[in-house]
Amino acid sequence: MDDAPLWVPSPKRVADAHLTRFTERLRARRGLALEDYAALHRWSLERPDAFWFEVAHYAGVVAEWADQPVLRQADRMPGAEWFPGARLNYAENLLRHHDDSPAIIAWDELTPSAPARRRVLSWRVLCAEVGRVAAGLRAAGVQPGDRVAGFLPNIPEAVVAMLATASIGAVWSSCSPDFGISGVLDRFGQIAPKVLFTADGYAYAGKRIDSLTPIASVLAALPSVSTVVVVSFLAGTDVASDPLAPSLPGAIGWRRFGTPGARLEFVRLPFDHPLFILYSSGTTGLPKCIVHGAGGTLLQHLKEHQLHTDLKRGDRLFFFTTCGWMMWNWLVSGLASGATLLLYDGSPLHPGPDILWRLAAEEQATAFGTSPRYLTALAKQGYAPADDPALGGLSALRTVLSTGAPLAPEGFDFVYASVKREVHLASISGGTDIISCFCLGDPTAPVYRGEIQCAGLGMATDVAGPDGGTLPPGELGELVCRRPFPSMPLGFWDDPDNKRYRAAYFERWPGVWHHGDFASRNARGAFTIHGRSDAVLNPGGVRIGTAEIYRQVEKVPEVLESVCIGQAWQGEERVVLFVRLRDGAILDEALRKRIGDTIRDSTSPRHVPARIIAVDDIPRTLSGKTVELAVREVVHGRPVSNTAALANPASLALFHDLPGLRT
Repeated sequence: MDDAPLWVPSPKRVADAHLTRFTERLRARRGLALEDYAALHRWSLERPDAFWFEVAHYAGVVAEWADQPVLRQADRMPGAEWFPGARLNYAENLLRHHDDSPAIIAWDELTPSAPARRRVLSWRVLCAEVGRVAAGLRAAGVQPGDRVAGFLPNIPEAVVAMLATASIGAVWSSCSPDFGISGVLDRFGQIAPKVLFTADGYAYAGKRIDSLTPIASVLAALPSVSTVVVVSFLAGTDVASDPLAPSLPGAIGWRRFGTPGARLEFVRLPFDHPLFILYSSGTTGLPKCIVHGAGGTLLQHLKEHQLHTDLKRGDRLFFFTTCGWMMWNWLVSGLASGATLLLYDGSPLHPGPDILWRLAAEEQATAFGTSPRYLTALAKQGYAPADDPALGGLSALRTVLSTGAPLAPEGFDFVYASVKREVHLASISGGTDIISCFCLGDPTAPVYRGEIQCAGLGMATDVAGPDGGTLPPGELGELVCRRPFPSMPLGFWDDPDNKRYRAAYFERWPGVWHHGDFASRNARGAFTIHGRSDAVLNPGGVRIGTAEIYRQVEKVPEVLESVCIGQAWQGEERVVLFVRLRDGAILDEALRKRIGDTIRDSTSPRHVPARIIAVDDIPRTLSGKTVELAVREVVHGRPVSNTAALANPASLALFHDLPGLRT
């Protein structure tokens, strides 16, 4: 446990923080003696009804509050009921402003060379567009509970279509356009959407890629879709003049859909009315269709944005994401705090490693969200935003967020040495399953190297041993949550008895959410995620998280990325590391030894792989996560049941029957 913090917030920043003001509010309203974050967190678990009530009212949630208890059946997990009798609308809470300040600023990969592609939607225009599109959905027969799907780049139209869907009580579900045909059908085919929004294409890594041809094949197998709306993102004109339009007969152009000037209306529905359907990665079978409720999603995101990220009215929130990852939903909820959304669609490294930082500097981003993989790529390329004079020191930037994988200590070092010294670095961890976080940042507390600062308020996050009991600080075990929280899924789609839902999270320890991460907690209450627990290595009976190995391998300049698995060998398990090397590098015995020594010097001899093998590519999900389980299946000669969930499925063949694995 490092004793010296990398960053300490200034007294002014602490005094101005939402978290400080919220705590002072509790002291005044409820007479609580809350001396620190630990005390506040403890109270949020002891009185979840009072805590979530105070969050809702501090954040100014617009709702019809019923004269009923905040929480019923608090001892049931799943089964707890939050705010029974309350009625609200998610979109209404995101569209509370109607002025001419910017609500959305959007760039895409083509923007730097074509500045006219930079788009700004004011709050007034955003509200008008949502009203127009909602009228189109009503005219198409969409009613509360119907599903509306988006196969769209990360552009303003995706936000508008989602908010229009939510405004009438329909359920939104989206995939990014890099999903293959079978990947889209595996998702949308399960939920039978009535309306589908798509685009003519998207740009990535210097290429323009058609979306209409694949979506035509999808629609041929989706009889539920009665209306198709096309955004001419690449063509820049309405679909009627787009030469690709004949592949989608009967499609309606975005600008022609709906009723201009239609009044913006919101249908207020029960707190747990379905809002989003998100999908598990689906690498071991059909993706799970995870249904999230409007009230729980809204309340959890407001808590995370305001109390844990210190997001305020007028701040500018960026997160590099696609519409196929839960961080897109999390990003868009920033509107509920009055923040301006900064959207980017395209490769984060094209035409150069500075592109996202140019967006952050020019648009005055106050919060910048990314992934450990991206930060590692910048370090490997030798690019330091702090040394780029064109960025002006990223003067507005206050917070850097990282998620998608564990952030290694070296990632913390990179941010403070190469991005900005005075910034709150918040490593956060949760998942699609809860559309939020179990562990995240505290903007009023110091940041220590390699640590996720705290468990989220209202989240009974814990580390459990084999018997389900709480492990002492420093010991590695399963990440669990021991009490209900509002953003728990409503369930899975088409799972009426909740059998699959219970099996996914509550089968191991009934009444306890088992998340599937391998984790530890230190004496400060900070967390470290060591990888997925279903990918934990077990050489000689010692459990090792794959993240422990990855963070050492990242130090080796020749290695661009890696994947580590356990291979069954002669009645035991041995650790095998696959590495993708930079151009010109060769995996000779000297490099193997250096990789092994780097791992041993910072971990233990048990962590050193028995085999280190070079491959040309590493398989990843469409959201960029390394798929250890799929590699393990191929190495053991077992089929991978759903390669459509992968961004690069052809890479799996690289791991089949390798000579280095036979001895």
